[in-house]
Amino acid sequence: MAKKNEKNIKDKTSFSKKFKAELKKVIWPTPKQLFNNTVAVLLIVIITAVIVFVLDIAFESMNKYGVNKIKESISNSTLNNTTNKTTENAESDQTEASNEETTNTENTVENEASSSENTVEE
Repeated sequence: MAKKNEKNIKDKTSFSKKFKAELKKVIWPTPKQLFNNTVAVLLIVIITAVIVFVLDIAFESMNKYGVNKIKESISNSTLNNTTNKTTENAESDQTEASNEETTNTENTVENEASSSENTVEE
């Protein structure tokens, strides 16, 4: 058990020594480089945000006006269809009424003719 504790302590100290050695090998940017890189990143982020904002506004307005035009065309076509159906229904009702009148007239004429034949035969 004591050997494991000593080994863990050695591993921890060797890890921290190696970690410090690696950090010494890192080439840190100068303050000027850090400032330039930060400005470059911020400019790219701002430019990208502006482009996305402009595209969002453009697509929103296209969608808004496009949807309204589609709604208008659909409502116009349904109104036209309703008007056409109403007109067709009225015309078909008139045709049916005239056909019924013709049939009634023909039936009346036939009835009168048959009743006059019956009276003549008597």
